[in-house]
Amino acid sequence: MECNVLMKSAIPVIFLCLFAAAVSAAGANQPAIIPLPQEMTLQAGDFRLAPDTCIYADFASRETASFLTERLHSSTGYPFAIHTNFSSSSGVENGILLTGKDADPKLGTEGYELTVASNSVVIRAPTQTGLFYGVQTLLQLFPPEIFSSNVVANVNWQAPCLHIRDWPRFQWRGLMLDVSRHYFNKYEIETILDAMALHKLNTFHWHLTDDHGWRIEIKKYPRLTEIGAWRDGTGFGFASNSTTAYGPDGRYGGFYTPDDIREVVAYAAARHITVVPEIEMPGHGTAALAAYPQYSCTSGPFTIPLTAGIFNGIYNPAHEETFSFLDDVLSEVFQLFPGKYVHIGGDEVPKETWHNSPDCQALMKRDGLNNEQELQSWFIRRIEKFISAHGRTLVGWSEILQGGIAKNATVMDWIGGAVEAARAGHDVVMSPTGYCYFDYYQSTNYSAEPPAATYAGPLLLDRVYSFEPMPTNLPEQFQSHILGTQGNLWTEHVPNLKHAEYMIFPRECAIAEVAWSSKSSRDWGDFMRRLQIHAQRLDELHINYRHASITTPEPDPFK
Repeated sequence: MECNVLMKSAIPVIFLCLFAAAVSAAGANQPAIIPLPQEMTLQAGDFRLAPDTCIYADFASRETASFLTERLHSSTGYPFAIHTNFSSSSGVENGILLTGKDADPKLGTEGYELTVASNSVVIRAPTQTGLFYGVQTLLQLFPPEIFSSNVVANVNWQAPCLHIRDWPRFQWRGLMLDVSRHYFNKYEIETILDAMALHKLNTFHWHLTDDHGWRIEIKKYPRLTEIGAWRDGTGFGFASNSTTAYGPDGRYGGFYTPDDIREVVAYAAARHITVVPEIEMPGHGTAALAAYPQYSCTSGPFTIPLTAGIFNGIYNPAHEETFSFLDDVLSEVFQLFPGKYVHIGGDEVPKETWHNSPDCQALMKRDGLNNEQELQSWFIRRIEKFISAHGRTLVGWSEILQGGIAKNATVMDWIGGAVEAARAGHDVVMSPTGYCYFDYYQSTNYSAEPPAATYAGPLLLDRVYSFEPMPTNLPEQFQSHILGTQGNLWTEHVPNLKHAEYMIFPRECAIAEVAWSSKSSRDWGDFMRRLQIHAQRLDELHINYRHASITTPEPDPFK
C-alpha cells in the first residue's frame, strides 16, 4: 500500500518535548528529509546495506560515487567498491546505482529521481549536481549514525523503499558568513560548506572585507593584509581567549592566501557550491584605507575599529587612482573565484564624507550629479562596467538602487527594493533582516543566550520557516527575477566556529527548506517532526546547533 508523505502533519507542537517517543512513534519507515522533496511516495519494504553491497556508477558519476562511498564506509566500515563497468542501467542487485542515463531532462540542472527498492537503489539525474543532491537525500534515509566519522556497531543500516522526484524551487539557496569582524580559517569554512551541502544550499557568500578587517591577500597591494588583516585586540567586548585567531606578534586577525582561496573554492565546487566573494565599496573600507589612505576622501590616519558601527572608511571617487586600485583588486579576485557573481557591498555609505569633500563636489558638478546618492550610483555604475567587461555580474545590497541602479546589477534585498528592482528587469536575492539575519537572538530571553545582535530581533526558528521569498505584490511576469534567498551571519558577536554554528543551526535547516521545497508543502508541525531526527544527524557531525529551538520552541513574538 502506498501513501503520499506530503500530506499535512497533525503532530502538535507540544509533542516535541517527548523526543524519544516522537522518534519511536515516527517509525523506521517515516522519512525525515530536510529539505522536503517535491514528490515522495513511500512503499513497502526497505533496502539494507551489507558488507557486499556495491556502488555502481557510469563514468561521469565517479566523483559523486566516491563521495557516497567515503561517507558510507566511515560509519559502517563496509568495504564498498565502485564499479563503472556493468551490464544494465535499469537496475542492480544489492547495489546502489548513480547514473545520468535515461534521466528526465524536465528535472532540470539540480533535480534528481531516487528509487529505493528492497534489493537496489537507483539515483538518476540529468547533471552531476542533481545526482549529488540525490545522494544527500539517500543518506538522510539511513539511520542518523550514517553521518558518524567513526564505525558504529550494531546499527541496522536500512532505508525505506520509496520513490522521489525532486528539484529546487529557487536557484539561489545561500548562506553568508562575515569573516571581517572575526576570522575563520579555511578548515572552519570547509566545515560550514559540508553542512551547506547536506541541506542542498548552493551559494556561499563570503564577506571578505569590511571596516574591521581585510581577509584576502592581493599580491599587488601587500599592505592590505600586512596592515588591514590585523587589529590590536579581539574587539566587540570579547575576551582575548574567546578566539584563537592571533598572529605571531599577538595581533588579532588573519587572512586567506590565494592558495587558501583556491582550496576552499575547489572544496565548495566538489559539493556543487558556488563561492561569491564580497569586496566592500564604496563604504566599509576602513581596513583597506588603513593600509592605503591615499584612496580616501580624508587625510586619515585610519585605525581599524574594535567596535560595531558605520565608520568613515569611504573611497574617493574623484581620483582616478582610486579606480585603478579597485580595478587591480577585482582583477585578482576574478582569478581566484570562477563563479558568475562578485558582490561589492554598496551599503551604508556615510555620504556626508562626500558632501564635505571639495573633490567630490567638483566631480558632481562636472558630471551633473544632483546629490550624493547619484554620486554613489555613478560609482557603482563605473565598477559594474568593469565587472561586466570581465564576464561577471555585480551583486550589491539594497542601497545600490539609490540614485539609479547599474545596468546589469543584481540586488540583494536586505531593507527593501526587491519589487522595484525586479520590475526594472534586475535579478534579486531575498535576504531581509526580519527573516534571514542569523546574528539576531534566537530567543526572547536574551539573558539566557550568548551575545547576539540587539538592534533588531529576535529571529526565532518558526519565523525563518515562515519566510516567503516571493513578494506578494510582484506581478507574475517579473517573478523569474527572484533568484532565491540566503541566511546571513554577521559576526560582531561571534568570535569562534562553535558560536557561529550555534547561531546558524537549526535556522539554516529552515531557510534550506524555504529555498528548496514547494510553498504548498510548508508545514511547521511536520518540519519539527523531521527536525527531531535531523538533530541526531547534526550531533553525529558534531555541529553545535541550538537545542532549545528544537526541544522547547518559543512562539514568534511578531505574530
